[in-house]
Parts: sequence; C-alpha cells; structure tokens
Amino acid sequence: MLKYGALRYGAALAMTVALAACGGSAPTNPLTSGQASCPRIAILADGADVTRFLDAGVRDLTTMTLDARIAGFDALCDYAGRDRQVLDVRLTPRFQAERGPAAQGRTADLGWFVAVSNADDSRVLDRQGFTTRVTFGTNAPRAAVNGQTARVQVPIGDGAAAIDYLVRISFQLTPEELALNRARGPR
Repeated sequence: MLKYGALRYGAALAMTVALAACGGSAPTNPLTSGQASCPRIAILADGADVTRFLDAGVRDLTTMTLDARIAGFDALCDYAGRDRQVLDVRLTPRFQAERGPAAQGRTADLGWFVAVSNADDSRVLDRQGFTTRVTFGTNAPRAAVNGQTARVQVPIGDGAAAIDYLVRISFQLTPEELALNRARGPR
C-alpha cells in the first residue's frame, strides 16, 4: 500500500512539474485569486491615426510632416484599496510614427487621451490628456515609442463590475484631422 501511495504521489508531482514547464495551469477565478478583471478597453477608431501637413489647405505627400498611429497598448488592472470597490487601470499605449518630407526637426509631439465612460456610453466619467514626444534618429524616417502610463480608476461594487465601463485611447485631433480620418476611413 505504501508503494502505491508513493507512486501516486510521484505521478501527481511529475504531472504538476510537467504542466508548470509547459505553462499550463488551471483557470483561476478572479474573485478568489485576487486578480482584477479589466474593463473593456479599445482604441477609438476615428482617433487611431493622425496625419499632419505643413499647409492645411494642401494635403499631399509633399506637405506631410507626420503620420502616426496607435499601434496597441498594454493594460494592467488591479484593485485600489482593501475594500475592492475601486479598480485601478493602467494603460501604456504604443505609437508608430513616420516623419513626412515637409517635417522640420527630428521630433514630434503626439497629443492623446484616455477616456472612461459608463456601459451604455452615455456619460464620460474621466478623461485625461497626455503628450508623448517621438524622436526620429538620423536617416530614420520611422520611429516607435511607448507613451507614459495612464492611470484611471473606476468604481466597482454595489452592483457595478469592470465590464460596466469602457476605456478608450485616442489621439487628440483637430477638427480638420478628425474630418480627414473620417473621410479616408480606418486604415
């Protein structure tokens, strides 16, 4: 009997080590594991790109100074405080930029924002603006850069959950830049 128990224990230990080595694990319940679920996070379609021109009246390649896009983001969500009534959401956007032929200088500032709205998108609960500087290397027309980490908090508990909120990332666009994005559609 002792040999059978030791064999069964050894097999269970080997299986655990094998699963750990493969990265497999049992699904965890975020309510019992202490991990927080994130709200829905999206890049706003109309604000995912920005193209700037030297002359707003002439929009062609020869007057383009910058073409940039939000390439993605990293998100981390955790509870703020012991009562777990507030969700702390940290977002770090990734940008890709191309220096246009009419650009002057080797840097460009990208204005962007993060906005939190309620589930039916009828009310903006929080909005924060940021600026990220892109530096183009010598003879390098393209650059990739991470923005600073934006930190927003959303109330949960009392019947509200992370899924009841929508967090959006977007460039801060002028009316002309927004009209251009809407005219050309998503890229």
